[in-house]
Amino acid sequence: MKIIVTGGAGFIGGAVIRHLIQNTEHEICNVDVLTYAGNLNSLADVSSDSRYSLSQSDIGDYEAMKALVTKFQPDAIMHLAAESHVDRSIENPREFLDTNILGTFNLLNVAKDYWSALPEEKKASFRFHHISTDEVYGDLPADPSVLFTETTPYAPSSPYSASKAASDHLVRAWQRTYGLPTLITNCSNNYGPYHFPEKLIPHMILNALSGEVLPIYGDGQQIRDWLYVDDHARALVKVAESGEIGETYNIGGHNEKTNLEVVKTLCALLEELAGDQKPAGVVKYEDLITFVTDRPGHDHRYAIDASKIENELGWTPEETFETGLRKTVEWYLGNESWWSNVLSGDYKLERKGL
Repeated sequence: MKIIVTGGAGFIGGAVIRHLIQNTEHEICNVDVLTYAGNLNSLADVSSDSRYSLSQSDIGDYEAMKALVTKFQPDAIMHLAAESHVDRSIENPREFLDTNILGTFNLLNVAKDYWSALPEEKKASFRFHHISTDEVYGDLPADPSVLFTETTPYAPSSPYSASKAASDHLVRAWQRTYGLPTLITNCSNNYGPYHFPEKLIPHMILNALSGEVLPIYGDGQQIRDWLYVDDHARALVKVAESGEIGETYNIGGHNEKTNLEVVKTLCALLEELAGDQKPAGVVKYEDLITFVTDRPGHDHRYAIDASKIENELGWTPEETFETGLRKTVEWYLGNESWWSNVLSGDYKLERKGL
């Protein structure tokens, strides 16, 4: 297949492209405007492959997207490009509406026009795969038996999740109204190598290594289901290749943890793996934990029922939270050049969205 991956220089998009190049025969065009979170260094292992190409383009530019799609002639579009940080959406929601809603709208129109003109055989096999989040479902009660399913009503809480919910609705509307062959996936919290340091796990690792406080919102009892990014990449490719048109698939890691549990587990791993590298004045990494004012509108619990993708497509996560988190910490300890390059630019490890 020839596949366009939007947002391929981002955290999840990069994992998808690495998986596609290293484990399939597909040809990939990475479409990324390269905002602050786009990092081509994350693709260094595959960027020289003859099946990989990059187009630095904005999904909101109709003419640029039309020209690219016409030239590349994709069999599938995997749409991951999005603004994704909740705190940033609280501070500047307009960027999230522009990219996540209007950008998706624009890309759907480009895909519809391209698909409509394809020969019947190629038209029948084309697919538009929209990658979304479990945050569109809103909050869950503490009852562990209650999980997000593909039919859970939408109730987004933040500007970010509201913009993703809107984009999901657009994708379903283009399938229902125009017949565009679409697929949607909604995932739980991802973590792993190459994660941009504004997110919880890399933020905590890098703060700890520099002796900075480990800020935990509220009481730290918010629960998330954690999914190792390479497991997610495998699931996304499985859906793009074999998913049933018009369907939604929830992807989760079966790893519900409170934020406080996550940070304490990270501290224990750092004691084991980097205990001899402690910054001056730090006795235990856990001593750096500091509780700070909670995020406005903070959802308490997310948890995914991933039985549909497991039963229908045969995907299951390979990593437990313990094995995945160990791999993640080991990667950050062994790849200082990657994250120090990120921190040497405009991005700073500071809180937004207060």
